Amino acid sequence: MPSLKDIRKRITSVTNTQKLTRAMKLVAAAKLRKAQQAIVAARPYADAIEDVVYDLAGRAGADAHPLMEQREGKKAEILLLTSDRGLAGGFNSQLIRRVEAFVEEDLSDYSDVSLRIVGRKGNDYFKRRSANIRDYTAAPTNKDALTGARELANHVVADFIGHDVDRVFLVYNEFKSAMTQEVVVKQLLPINAGGVEEASGSSEEFERSTAIATRDKAPAADGAGGDFVYEPSKEALLEHLIPQYVQVSIFRASLESIASEQGSRMSAMDSATRNAGEMIDKLKLQFNRARQAAITKELLEIISGAESLKG
Repeated sequence: MPSLKDIRKRITSVTNTQKLTRAMKLVAAAKLRKAQQAIVAARPYADAIEDVVYDLAGRAGADAHPLMEQREGKKAEILLLTSDRGLAGGFNSQLIRRVEAFVEEDLSDYSDVSLRIVGRKGNDYFKRRSANIRDYTAAPTNKDALTGARELANHVVADFIGHDVDRVFLVYNEFKSAMTQEVVVKQLLPINAGGVEEASGSSEEFERSTAIATRDKAPAADGAGGDFVYEPSKEALLEHLIPQYVQVSIFRASLESIASEQGSRMSAMDSATRNAGEMIDKLKLQFNRARQAAITKELLEIISGAESLKG
């Protein structure tokens, strides 16, 4: 049974840990507030440019831009967004498990799968397992997320245009709430014009596309209804919009990842603070029992000594 001194030291140690986890929770909550505001502001623009690009790509056809080229190659690249720091619950572990499952199941036919990793935790994990890491950069912050997204977009586009890779996938945690984050696996390149064409007939997407085009009132030659008159051409619009879409997609994923990390860390530190409180209560109970046992033992020794003196 541990001594009273040992239990007292343990209580002090756990109390100090509880103070630390409580402080980390408060810091994460403050950062989460800013990160949540940033992602809420960025989502409408990211959704709008995605709708416009995919609608325009479906109308222009798969040959309208090099980043829409559908290849039969077997080289894939995964852009993985993790964090630099731990103590964030399952934030990094669920991303890593999803990537491993995705490579094993969905990319099993690919001859080469490379990783472009953002965040030290993901890099450390896959580096220990001798994975094919193409590049590594530190996790972004709210201040440098846009700059980092621009650089990553340039690298990803260069890899695809240079035929170094045939598919580019983006993997990140999407922020739902402080308690919930969802892993997203998204094909970033090539732009799938065929799949978009099926979903491009909704009235909402037609309305959004009027920002860059005006409807031609003359009926089409096949009688199926009018298209748009584009100024400049569809190809020129895609030349400008698709690289911007790639950049905005990575920027949004970075903001989602930042908010998810802070939410996961806040939840983890809150749980750790509660667990430390429960452990302190147990240690105090153990300390009181040990102290009571020691007092009882001393009393018994005094009584025994007194009895022996009597006789």
